[in-house]
Amino acid sequence: QQQHSSMPLFTIHNQRISWTPLLVVGYLFYLLLGAMVFQLLEKQAESHFRDQFQLEKLKFLQNYTCLDRQALEQFVQVLLEAWEKGVNPEGNSTNPSNWDFSNSFFFAGTVVTTIGYGNLSPSTVAGQTFCVFYALFGVPLNLAFLNQLGKGLNCHLMTLERWVQKPGRAQVQSTFLITGTLLFLVFPPLVFSYVEGWSYGEGFYFTFITLSTIGFGDYVVGTNPNKHYIPVYRSLTAIWIVFGLAWLALVFNVGADMMEKFLQLKWHKPDLSLAEGATIKLEDEPEQPRIHIPG
Repeated sequence: QQQHSSMPLFTIHNQRISWTPLLVVGYLFYLLLGAMVFQLLEKQAESHFRDQFQLEKLKFLQNYTCLDRQALEQFVQVLLEAWEKGVNPEGNSTNPSNWDFSNSFFFAGTVVTTIGYGNLSPSTVAGQTFCVFYALFGVPLNLAFLNQLGKGLNCHLMTLERWVQKPGRAQVQSTFLITGTLLFLVFPPLVFSYVEGWSYGEGFYFTFITLSTIGFGDYVVGTNPNKHYIPVYRSLTAIWIVFGLAWLALVFNVGADMMEKFLQLKWHKPDLSLAEGATIKLEDEPEQPRIHIPG
């Protein structure tokens, strides 16, 4: 009697082979490939910016001879500390607070969704302690909420499928994908480009990095001190993020399913060229739970 395994297996000449190690190797290779490409694209630009910054500091010291290098380095350190505390060095003391209700609401959303831009964080011990417990309960609550939201979207997909009376779901899924792409990836960069003054490419980059919960923090809405934002701007952005997370989570889930099916097809497909008597059998695999929400 055969025992079912939790790992996808196939047998060739009665030898059980798992494609899981191949998946691990492919995953590591993908990381190595990304590291090499990022190094190739970014290292030279970083070196250029570093040299340019040092040149600007030398020019500053030449123009203001009353300062020495040590004083300038201390001032640069003050600027860095201010930036780390969420204070934009540009502008003056009349800049709006990072912790008004609208900005605090936006920050709370980045905590529970695990986006974590990194441009703003609690600086008090009480704030840091509260943030830990807030995330401890908020992250599971956010996952449950997004899962429920995703189920609702799936139900609407099934209703739409029955309404259009199509034999398969391919066309309905394509409609869902195209509509979601327009609503969450194509149109929002136009708004951010207009409000923030970014290029469309920068807005699209911010949109995807945010909805995928990567959240580098190099682009964040509502942080330019030279612009006047409506009070609910960041709150509306937080609501857009929630629905965008649910949609992109479904897209990632479909992509993961397609990847697994491709691997099963690739490594488990019967080979008709084998000699007679050789057997290839894909074992039944118990359905495994899937986390639908990234982050």
